[in-house]
Formats: sequence, structure tokens, C-alpha cells
Amino acid sequence: MIIGVPREIKDYEARVGITPAGVKALVEAGHTVLVETGAGEGSGFPDDAYQHAGAEIVGDAGYVWGKSAMVVKVKEPIENEYAYFRKGLVLFTYLHLAPLHGLTDKLLESKMIGIAYETVRDRHGRLPLLMPMSEVAGRMSVQVGASYLERERGGRGILLGGVPGVPPAHVTILGGGIVGTNAARIALGFGAKVTLIDANMNRLRELDDIFGGRLYTLASNSYNIAHATREADLVIGAVLIPGATAPKLVTRAMVAQMKKGAVIVDVAIDQGGCVETARPTSHSDPSFVVDGVVHYCVTNMPGAVPNTSTLALTNSTFPYVLRLASLGACEALRHDEGLAEGLNVWRGKLTHRGVAESQSRQWTAAASAIAQDSDQ
Repeated sequence: MIIGVPREIKDYEARVGITPAGVKALVEAGHTVLVETGAGEGSGFPDDAYQHAGAEIVGDAGYVWGKSAMVVKVKEPIENEYAYFRKGLVLFTYLHLAPLHGLTDKLLESKMIGIAYETVRDRHGRLPLLMPMSEVAGRMSVQVGASYLERERGGRGILLGGVPGVPPAHVTILGGGIVGTNAARIALGFGAKVTLIDANMNRLRELDDIFGGRLYTLASNSYNIAHATREADLVIGAVLIPGATAPKLVTRAMVAQMKKGAVIVDVAIDQGGCVETARPTSHSDPSFVVDGVVHYCVTNMPGAVPNTSTLALTNSTFPYVLRLASLGACEALRHDEGLAEGLNVWRGKLTHRGVAESQSRQWTAAASAIAQDSDQ
């Protein structure tokens, strides 16, 4: 198979879909890898490292997309890349389609095969390709929040961990999954007072054990969320419903009641955000203020640390890349139900329930869509 690795063109996105080590493994398995010039530069992987591993370095993005049977990326395609879409091309990347009606339309119109990292599941039902970036984003959210609490960035002028004689900042985390757990770990390490809210009582019990009672836990309901956000200096949105739009747990009215100069970091913004006043931002223009509250809603937070993020991501994605290349998309999806959970679009059919419900569209189960296509 010919596998293409284009350079990411989203704002300040320097991660890359495959490392030189991955190229070497693919070439040894008999595949051809086309890497766009500069694709890995921002992650610390220069063109000569890819060339030494056996890749063909290509200067034209259109050539990479046009000649490849499968394109491996990090972030969802943006409008400049829609022209490269074509029937039967396999795209393996983060898609986050729930809030992206336009991209969904283009993928369906082109009859591509779109497999989304964020909805692939393993045999235990976990999300193995979302996990590494959730770990990075969770840890980064506290660093970012601490920075924006500084006065010069619009914050309240509070040191997250306080000092002797001065209390620490209050951090409220919405969601006890991978993002929330990692955010709690870093916030507690800073010395902050941390409250975590989740709807799953068993998960709250687990977190209470993990953090030895140092973490305040609350059951998720509108009353508790309103109270906790009103008291918070930093709110971190870490809610996830795989493939679907995130629920708006923090309302505009709640934001209006928060402290002036408080900070919201909505990590759920890829899926529409869990704060009503949140909207997607970029690394070049990362924040805005609503009712005196600073909002940081960058859709590709891990892109700020591309070396760490690329290595963490490709450690998890590469076995799937190799399987797709070796078996072809159809056979790989048939043999791996967890990988099939990642199938969002198949040759003109929407195949993920969460995306379909978020966009009020019809959908076809992945196995059924593949079978129907094979029968024609």
C-alpha cells in the first residue's frame, strides 16, 4: 500500500502522523510511504530522518494525497484540504465530526473512508487512541490555566498553589476521565484546592482512593456545578461522550456568576465544548473574555508540545496503521470490532451513532455499511 503523511496545516499544528521509526517498519513490511516536505520538522523529525528510514520526500501536498491509498494525519482536514478528497481514499486521523457539519458533508460527498482516532476502542472498551492526547491535554490544561490566572493575561493575579499564609487557588474539574484525572494530578501537585465533578459515583470513589482523599469530589448536577464554578478560580472542562457533542454543563448564567478574572479551559471544545460561552480558538488567538471570565478554548492543545504529543500519539496509532496497510481497510475493519468503532464514514454512508445523533442525520452500522458495499 502507498501511505501518505501530509504536513499539518491547521494553525500552529506541528504534530505528524507517522514518525521515522514508523516509516521504517512500514517499508520493511513492503509498503511505500510518501512524506510531505517538512511534515515532521516541528516535532523534531527532519526530512533526512524520514528519507533515511525509507520514505519518499514529496514537496507537493496534492501529490501526497493523490497518490496515496491511505492518508495518516493528526488533525481533521481543514477547507484547504477538501479538494484532495476522493472516492475510496482511507483517512486515518482525529476527525471530531460531531460539531463539524461541513466536513461531514464533504467526506460523505467524496465517498471517502474516514476512521477517527477518537472513537476507536480496544477489547476493554477503552479509547486507546484518544487516551495519549487526553493525558497531554489534561496536564497542559493546568499549566495553561495557571498562566492565564496571572494578571498580565487577564486573570485574577493568583498563584495556583498559594504560599504560606495565603490560600491556594480553587480548581474545579468537570469530568473524571483521562483528561480530568490528569488535570487533577497536576493541579494537586501545584498545591491547589481541587474539586472534581462527575456523574459516575463509582468513578468518584475510585478517584477518592487514587488521590488518598486529597481531592474533593461532587456528584454532577446543575446545583453542584453552579456552586463549584462560582467558587472556582480555574474551571477545566473535561467532559467526553465518544463521538458525540459534549453536553453544555456550564451555562451562560453560571459563567456570569463566576469571579471576575477567573479562567475557563474547555478541553472538550473539540466536541463542541461543555461550557455554553465557549467557542473554538487557535494557538495564534487562544483566549477571549465573557462576563469578565477568561476563556481558553484551543482545539489542538497538544499541538503546543508536538515532540511529546507526536511520540505519545504514534505509540498508540502505529499498530493500527500497520494493520490497515497490511490487510486493507475492509479486512482490517472486519477483523477488529474495536477498529470498526472508529469508522465514521464509509463510501458515502455515515457510520457512527454519536456523530449522527449530534447532527440529526441517518446512519448505518459500520459492519452493515461494509457488507452492503461488498455485495454491490
